[in-house]
Amino acid sequence: MRAKFERIVQRALDTIPDEFQEYIAQVPVLVEDRPDPELLAELGMDPDELLFGVFLGVPVGELSVFDVVTDVPRIVIFREDLSQAFPDEAELCHEIQTTVLHEVAHLFGLDEARLDELGFG
Repeated sequence: MRAKFERIVQRALDTIPDEFQEYIAQVPVLVEDRPDPELLAELGMDPDELLFGVFLGVPVGELSVFDVVTDVPRIVIFREDLSQAFPDEAELCHEIQTTVLHEVAHLFGLDEARLDELGFG
């Protein structure tokens, strides 16, 4: 199931327009089973809440040449949380794509309010 899940994530990444691919290629997109409790706490979430994905790092265009980057920007997609929330395979595929695009949008600096306006909230 994990390999299939990762293929769906890759297909979602492949749908992103070419002009953005060079930026995405520099940011690892990882699939993990579940978020760490520390991450949930950092995000202000309860330990039992589901988290589908997260962008960790500074968005494109917000770094200056004077900034010191101590943590590699990355996108993490959480397989078990998505699978638990969407047991239907078609819905799961759709939500994986939505989650990937949502987190890529954060990479480019879009906030939750703007994502809601675009239908990716």
